[in-house]
Amino acid sequence: MEWNRLLSARRLGLESRGEVFPDEDRSQFQRDYDRIIFSAAFRRMQNKTQVFPLPGRIFVHNRLTHTLEVASVGRSLGNRLAEMLFRRNELNDPEMVTAIGSVVSAACLAHDMGNPPFGHSGESAISSYFLNGAGKALESGMTVAEWNDFTRFDGNANAFRLLSHAFNGKREGGFALTYSTLASIVKYPFESTAATRSKVGFFQTEKETWRKIAGELDIPQFSGDPMVYARHPLVYLVEAADDICYQVMDVEDAFRLGILSYDETVGLLMEFHRHSDKHTHEYLSETRKQVTDLHEQVGHLRAGIIGKLAGACFNVFVEHYDEIMAGGFKGSLMKGIDPGLAAAMKQVQQVSVSRIYNHRSVVEIEIAGYKIIGTLMDEFCQAILHPSDTLSEKVLTLMPAQYRPLNASLYARVQAVVDFISGMTDVYALDLYRKIKGISLPEIV
Repeated sequence: MEWNRLLSARRLGLESRGEVFPDEDRSQFQRDYDRIIFSAAFRRMQNKTQVFPLPGRIFVHNRLTHTLEVASVGRSLGNRLAEMLFRRNELNDPEMVTAIGSVVSAACLAHDMGNPPFGHSGESAISSYFLNGAGKALESGMTVAEWNDFTRFDGNANAFRLLSHAFNGKREGGFALTYSTLASIVKYPFESTAATRSKVGFFQTEKETWRKIAGELDIPQFSGDPMVYARHPLVYLVEAADDICYQVMDVEDAFRLGILSYDETVGLLMEFHRHSDKHTHEYLSETRKQVTDLHEQVGHLRAGIIGKLAGACFNVFVEHYDEIMAGGFKGSLMKGIDPGLAAAMKQVQQVSVSRIYNHRSVVEIEIAGYKIIGTLMDEFCQAILHPSDTLSEKVLTLMPAQYRPLNASLYARVQAVVDFISGMTDVYALDLYRKIKGISLPEIV
């Protein structure tokens, strides 16, 4: 792969306008960033669970704050790469060099926009409805590939759909983002029928969109049926930024909520500095003497760790640069970091599974999410299957016009339901669930 092809300002749905960089204060890739951050879909992430239930008295991360932090780390990683490419003279257009940080940060902003409410359990809840719930009865009306899109539902593929699909009443190209930004969010560039893959990069509805983007950027294709491609190189930086932020920030959130003690938290974080030089240890000790607020101490340690991990992941990118550019690098950058940091990260992961992700509050929100999403899926799927029934007619009026299926195939109608429900916030999904089940009644405004 070559950067002069991988960085394209061509916009999906607006290809006839060409790749012109207007004489203004923003590059086309900065426009992507702004377009995403001003969107309603982006704002809705403030009411979507990251790990812990949405905050009451103590503010922990939701999808929105997590995403903003990932974009910050991603921009730094992108800027490091830009500096490296500039030194190597691998780009003909100097404006493209400065754009790399913008592409990565924009892709980071978008990477979780397709995730349903109630955290990662929301993805499982949608898949489970088709695998084990009432939705299994719909299998006979779809092709294998269409069915796999639902049983292997993935928030990453859903983000690509959200950003690129022309929903009812919307313009062609969805958000009309640049090809490079769209390609940089596709972590799993293959369709759901790739049997050995557990993740999905694009649904059947977006196959041709991905084919067009990959062709324009000259991303290698490994298989045509099923479609399997190499990753865009910037995906590795987006993924690394996400890995760095969520694993470290979950520990800080657990401390703020009292799930982990101060000593446990500091013990975990100091493991990342075990092999640091004497100067670093002296600096950390001096800072902890000056800063007596325990939350600030933990925040300071966490900030330093994010910087360490960002540097380590970028070093892995550089070490495997040729392999990445050839489309042959497997796995994530995080898996290749040096043994000392890897051991510290392993401890964090072990504690996260045993103490954080299985904490009662987290489990309760996951169970609630399964019940709420499963019920909403069933109510709206039944409505689209029997649209002339009196109750179905009323239920379908609750779907916004952009999602209402009109004379479509079964797959497209079910996809419309998934689009609607996956775009909900936790609060809206709970409110609609209660009203549909008759648990609460609407108030007259």
